[in-house]
Amino acid sequence: VRNLNELQKHGRSVFLRSTAGRRSETSHSARDLARIGLWVRPSLLPPDLEQPYWECWPDWALASGSPCVGLSLASRCREPPMSHLSSPPPKHKGEHKGHGLPRGSERGSSSRDKDRSATVSNSVPMPAGGKASRTSCTPPAPQKAPNRLIHEKSPYLLQHAYNPVDWYPWGQEAFDKAKKENKPIFLSVGYSTCHWCHMMEEESFQNEEIGRLLNEDFVSVKVDREERPDVDKVYMTFVQATSSGGGWPMNVWLTPSLQPFVGGTYFPPEDGLTRVGFRTVLMRIREQWKQNKNTLLENSERVTTALLARSEITMGDRQLPPSASTMNSRCFQQLDEGYDEEYGGFAEAPKFPTPVILSFLFSYWLSHRVTQDGSRAQQMALHTLKMMANGGIRDHVGQGFHRYSTDRQWHIPHFEKMLYDQAQLSVVYSQAFQVTLTPNLNPSYQSHSLPASHPLQISGDEFYSDVAKGILQYVSRSLSHRSGGFYSAEDADSPPERGMKPKEGAFYVWTVKEVQQLLPEPVGGASEPLTSGQLLMKHYGLSEAGNINSTQDPKGELHGQNVLKVRYSLELTAARFGLEVEAVSTLLSTGLEKLFQARKHRPKAHLDSKMLAAWNGLMVSGFAVTGAVLGMDKLVTQATNGAKFLKRHMFDVASGRLKRTCYAGTGGAVEHSNPPCWGFLEDYAFVVRGLLDLYEASQESSWLEWALRLQDTQDRLFWDSRGGGYFCSEAELGADLPLRLKDDQDGAEPSANSVSAHNLLRLHGFTGHKDWMDKCVCLLTAFSERMRRVPVALPEMVRALSAQQQTLKQIVVCGDPQAKDTKALIQCVHSIYIPNKVLILADGDPSSFLSRQLPFLSTLRRVEDRATVYVFENQACSMPITEPCELRKLLH
Repeated sequence: VRNLNELQKHGRSVFLRSTAGRRSETSHSARDLARIGLWVRPSLLPPDLEQPYWECWPDWALASGSPCVGLSLASRCREPPMSHLSSPPPKHKGEHKGHGLPRGSERGSSSRDKDRSATVSNSVPMPAGGKASRTSCTPPAPQKAPNRLIHEKSPYLLQHAYNPVDWYPWGQEAFDKAKKENKPIFLSVGYSTCHWCHMMEEESFQNEEIGRLLNEDFVSVKVDREERPDVDKVYMTFVQATSSGGGWPMNVWLTPSLQPFVGGTYFPPEDGLTRVGFRTVLMRIREQWKQNKNTLLENSERVTTALLARSEITMGDRQLPPSASTMNSRCFQQLDEGYDEEYGGFAEAPKFPTPVILSFLFSYWLSHRVTQDGSRAQQMALHTLKMMANGGIRDHVGQGFHRYSTDRQWHIPHFEKMLYDQAQLSVVYSQAFQVTLTPNLNPSYQSHSLPASHPLQISGDEFYSDVAKGILQYVSRSLSHRSGGFYSAEDADSPPERGMKPKEGAFYVWTVKEVQQLLPEPVGGASEPLTSGQLLMKHYGLSEAGNINSTQDPKGELHGQNVLKVRYSLELTAARFGLEVEAVSTLLSTGLEKLFQARKHRPKAHLDSKMLAAWNGLMVSGFAVTGAVLGMDKLVTQATNGAKFLKRHMFDVASGRLKRTCYAGTGGAVEHSNPPCWGFLEDYAFVVRGLLDLYEASQESSWLEWALRLQDTQDRLFWDSRGGGYFCSEAELGADLPLRLKDDQDGAEPSANSVSAHNLLRLHGFTGHKDWMDKCVCLLTAFSERMRRVPVALPEMVRALSAQQQTLKQIVVCGDPQAKDTKALIQCVHSIYIPNKVLILADGDPSSFLSRQLPFLSTLRRVEDRATVYVFENQACSMPITEPCELRKLLH
């Protein structure tokens, strides 16, 4: 096979050809090639490269003597290296059913957020949190003198400030040094709560000899991916396209002009049976840079050009986006094929929360609820949410969700907690509460009747609302700055006891002895002798030997430990011990509270106190939506405080621009980097969404006004006037990068383009301005090919496509915002699952902001001076409605 078109045609059979012109005598399967360290993945190879890919590209597994990097692994690698440099890709979840989810979606990830665990070989079981055996490499005593990272604000960069590596932050100083000294740049990207980033820092970056190699032959640059998502995305695109996947830490070698030529993820310090060591990698790159630099530069240029062509997203000759009905059906079918019937979710292991997929399923159910597919979509989403909430991925003691599960059962998590997970999951659990609202649509779910006059005549399944409230309780307690902002994450690692080395999950796991000592009280009325501890251990599946499988704990660090997971229903636990269900519920709640109080005395995991505009925007949505759905004003107030924080600390009034980051300083102060890190597309998109959600929850029009202003700035800074859609970064800010990309995948976070499509539709509904709708259509048209090819990669954008083609409902409530009848009608609207709507309060003031945007609002009248609702849809207006029960009938 001499070019990539042939390679794609032939699929899994390729010839290994050296750049010297020699060719192996026989063809090899991809797996065979992987065993000697070579992996070629046809689906991601640039089709316009003329040479065999490994000739264009330095692959570590080529036989010794290759003009590329030439690292010979054939004699020592029995399995594909655990680095992503040359490991085969994981089998995508759902392939056993004939469907492979798109790259990253099985991990709940996007190109911004691939598997946050370290990259490990598929031949090695993934332990809890991705732990693998560490190569022995005793680090020297800590460097006393700090490097230049000591002047940074990022918690992640500060973690490396005392490395012997001469680190530079991303910037012109490092680039100029590389050009002046003719050295390649070593770029290392991670984030402060990343377990494998800690591992590599401890094993390699604290090592004096490795530090010397880096300082002598490379210009080393350290980047916090959460501060600079543009840098992360560009080079992650490269790593994914030239290997089997991506993750953090991401390590990429660049030319002085910032073009990548080698990339990987985690490296152990020394060579092992399955992985090449970081020291060896450095020495081979140094050798090839000296001997074959021109070849590396030429190949880097060609690969970058090919990646640029492949990453282009444009309207082209298309005038309109694809059919929403077709995209919805295809997306649902692909999800259905990959669904785990027993445990929910769309993977085997590792298994990630997928809020964008679950929201899509609820939306699909709403438009297909009289069909079998609609019922199936609802069942898939609700079952997944229930299994997640019962599993160990949820912190049953302190609430909130961990990053992902290392097993199919949602039991043993990677214990890191991310703000964006809490934000999105609080919304989707609130949606589940809405979806289970009406008994005639959901006969399998128990409902609780209220007086007929109450706006919430029938409540949803409180299991889901309790989970949503628990998430926000955790965020309020552990991830909130006193000024209203929200911190980024809590680490997975912490010391079991003070002074000990951190271990993953130490803060969260329990032994039977600990629980027995904390809960020794006898339980009265039980059918056999029973203590509160024994009851809790039975319900949550704790055992003397521990409930963590040894394959998930290869070093035995969690031996005898337990992760709480709901093993039985309250009814079964009560029946087992002859107790009343309510009594069991009370005993378990009391027991969990005692565990929570005891856990306070353990050393806590590291808190990443960096505050990001994008994630704060998501969290404003989480509090606003949940507060509105559940009728909890205190949650809406917390959303308001979050929005005030954003406007006070992360918004530059003069330029109208958002700042990407700020940091918790001493004494509760809020600090900024100098110069500030300006916002990216996701910051604007997620904050605008948060403000629109907050307006609907609070009816404070000032938040809507600010959202419009931010959307104008977003359009000015990021809109592609030629091809449609939004770039991820400003042209000026990313001028040094080889690619300017558009985010095209909904993963752990939704694509900012998907969110922007929704925002544009809603802004059109709030203002009537045609420009917003035109932009939305252009955006959806630009992403047409992506949606047609793999709609399951963009479920949030498919939802936006449906909303655009089905039109939004405009629900206008005319009334005094403080009056009880107005509040009752607004609460009725919030209680019903209506994803494609805007809720507008018309207070009768013709000079108000909304009346100026939508002049027809001033013509609407209250019926008999009572609060009155008008529903506009498809250019038609409903009859005026004054009773919540009548409004519920209309909206259902």
